[in-house]
Amino acid sequence: MKILLLNQFFWPESAATSQLLTDLAIHFVEQGHEVSVICTETGGYSISSDEQPPSVRIYRTKNLPFYRGNLGRVLSYASFYISAALHGLALPRQDLVLTLTTPPLLSLLGTAIKTLRGSTHFIWEMDVYPDVAVDLDHFKAGGILDRVIGMLADFSRHRADGIIALGNCMKSRLIQRGVHRERIHVAENWADGRAIKPMDRSSEDARLTVLYSGNLGLAHDVDTISGAILNLSDDTRFRFVFVGDGGNTRQLVEFCSENNLRQVSFLPYVQRSHLGNSLSIGDIGLVTQRESCCGSVVPSKVYGLLAAGRPILFIGPAAATPARIIQKFGCGWAIRCGDTDALTDLLMRLADDPAEVSVAGQLAREAFLNHYDRPLGVARIAHILGTDSLSSNRKPFPGPLQQKRTF
Repeated sequence: MKILLLNQFFWPESAATSQLLTDLAIHFVEQGHEVSVICTETGGYSISSDEQPPSVRIYRTKNLPFYRGNLGRVLSYASFYISAALHGLALPRQDLVLTLTTPPLLSLLGTAIKTLRGSTHFIWEMDVYPDVAVDLDHFKAGGILDRVIGMLADFSRHRADGIIALGNCMKSRLIQRGVHRERIHVAENWADGRAIKPMDRSSEDARLTVLYSGNLGLAHDVDTISGAILNLSDDTRFRFVFVGDGGNTRQLVEFCSENNLRQVSFLPYVQRSHLGNSLSIGDIGLVTQRESCCGSVVPSKVYGLLAAGRPILFIGPAAATPARIIQKFGCGWAIRCGDTDALTDLLMRLADDPAEVSVAGQLAREAFLNHYDRPLGVARIAHILGTDSLSSNRKPFPGPLQQKRTF
């Protein structure tokens, strides 16, 4: 089967969509499929992978660099659309086209290829547009941008052969947009249990360490954890570590500086192969999500923490996928956004009861092995797409890796 994958980011970028799509591409190659990927040139995110590139054809489009500012983001997206469309429509017919949602409305290119070439087209919804833009106050609900982008996104959704949602909260969002529930397949994300394993934390620091790892973006709540850190500023039993970057990182850095919060440290992104060591820094893994973003985004950092055997401290809506995972497996604690006092009380209790933290961490790893390890995650997607029907004995796609700059 010839498979075309489209996303702005791919190996070796640090973006979560890049890492997930790379895992899936490798799985397709192992199944014996011929895989092509259209993505941007590297450099938009930090480079977090020192692994060998997957044996797929990679067509890197020539477009404007990706910047986090609104104007730079729009210009980068627009140039990517043009380059990706020119090349995607010039490729030989593909049996299956899978489009992600970076940039938004990339599914329209999948719809065009399906219409013109008769390919099967699936949409892998990493973020629900335009909902997430409305949730983050970039668009006015019911405004012209909301209506136009919503119309275009739904046009493609209604014509796709299937849509993959990252959780039931996202499925509910899509149903609210009028997508028929039978077209929506729920497949949660994953992490690599071979690369990320439970490791003992250094015994030199006895403080309870709360770790945030990954992008701290605009969809993530920072006010609640900021308030708790401030409440605990005189309590020497705690340490808070933030690894990564994102739109809200500067706000948190400034808050800590203004309030002289010395128990907080900030570290840069780590390469994916070093993620296991990085996650072992913490006793507890912190995940946050704004209430308004329930279902429009699903935090992917949960799965790496589960792989590391770290319990999850989730700050966000009760209906969100991380909260449901915690409730189902008993692998952490969930706090609603804004409930700083409850969060402070919880952390003080956990500092007094390390056994509770340890048990929740064991349950986290158990849940990961049974549901969220990389082979299970990619197999879920392959089953939905129908690619697992190919005999596993067929030889992988021959020939060396090809990376091409186009247009």
